[in-house]
Amino acid sequence: MSVDMAIIGLGYVGLPLAQQAARSGLTVTGFDVNAGMVETLNGGTSHIDDLSDADIAEMISLGFTASTDETVLADADAIVICVPTPLSLEGEPDLGAVIAATTTIARQLRPGHLVVLESTTYPGTTDEVVRPILEKGGLVAGVDFHLAFSPERVDPGNPTYGIANTPKVVGGHTPKSTEVATGFYGRFIDTVVPSKGTREAEMTKLLENTYRHINIALVNEMAQFCHEMDIDLWEVIRNAATKPFGFQAFYPGPGVGGHCIPIDPNYLSFKVRSTLGRPFQFVELAQSINLQMPSYVVERVADLLNDAGRALNGSTILLLGVTYKPNIADQRESPATPLAGLLRDKAAKLLFHDPRVESWAPGGVEVTRADDLDEALRTADVTVLLQNHREYDLEHIAATARTLFDTKGATDVPGVERL
Repeated sequence: MSVDMAIIGLGYVGLPLAQQAARSGLTVTGFDVNAGMVETLNGGTSHIDDLSDADIAEMISLGFTASTDETVLADADAIVICVPTPLSLEGEPDLGAVIAATTTIARQLRPGHLVVLESTTYPGTTDEVVRPILEKGGLVAGVDFHLAFSPERVDPGNPTYGIANTPKVVGGHTPKSTEVATGFYGRFIDTVVPSKGTREAEMTKLLENTYRHINIALVNEMAQFCHEMDIDLWEVIRNAATKPFGFQAFYPGPGVGGHCIPIDPNYLSFKVRSTLGRPFQFVELAQSINLQMPSYVVERVADLLNDAGRALNGSTILLLGVTYKPNIADQRESPATPLAGLLRDKAAKLLFHDPRVESWAPGGVEVTRADDLDEALRTADVTVLLQNHREYDLEHIAATARTLFDTKGATDVPGVERL
């Protein structure tokens, strides 16, 4: 039986995409090599923040199924790749999952298929990596089947913008492939933006995230010298944000996290170096600044303890919010992880609290969870606010903590130290 869409990779990108397509009347099948995940999804259980168990149950009632059987791909009119694109241990792009997914598709490819890559990657991947694998069987992209790239724009926890109302950029291998892919996404997304080609669509995602990466680095560096100059950067940003043109507010923090900002600009930097033989200086400088923010936080914590006549060695540090952004449970690339490692290296005693996280083992080492938050606030030598989850009553936390270091600029209560 033919289905409208098969999605490879049922994580933070693929699952919300499947939900929106199913709600719009498309028949959707999901494929993933994680048998346990497939089993729980088919049983109605979600594993991501943005979809509840009720959402999964609704998808199933609309005909969604998940499978580890790759033959389901042959029955789909469109196949969308939504697999992870992490960095290798050497800090270079790791396209292993993309290559594996594409190889799987190649075994099931038939004339008329539309294949779309959504995984974030460097420009040229669709044409130089994906296309040759798909064409090994003799079918030709743009002639026998259609090939396109469409950057994912999923923002976990965003209450305003989801799959349906976030414009979708689509670039095909040929103009006809762009047309076919645009028509496909137009069936369940409000606004589809055709792009000149796959490279332009691939570069679009990297520009978006590099823009954020560089501007976050700018305010992170400003936070450091504004502190030394006794200037309230949070007030400076608030003032500047009143300008109705030419300025967008970015805010400092303990580091950058998630699946985009710490990783995606490295894909672009790699491509520039490997293709042109020179560095992408802005990206590499921004990466250097953002990566050292956890170390800077440790320095500030040590200064607070020193002012009170105590050493970091042996002091109890309570970390509040260990996810990479507020109001979700996602811990991917969270700056809390390197921060915990640095504090351990200084022989600090660690506690953590997070309303979204029951257990936390950064670097494979379990950190004690403060189940009684008030008691932990009263006894910890320094409490560090890393994520301002909506469950936190900041006035109460500020009043209860012995010393509060607010890395998010979330409170201006007298006596609270801000980044």
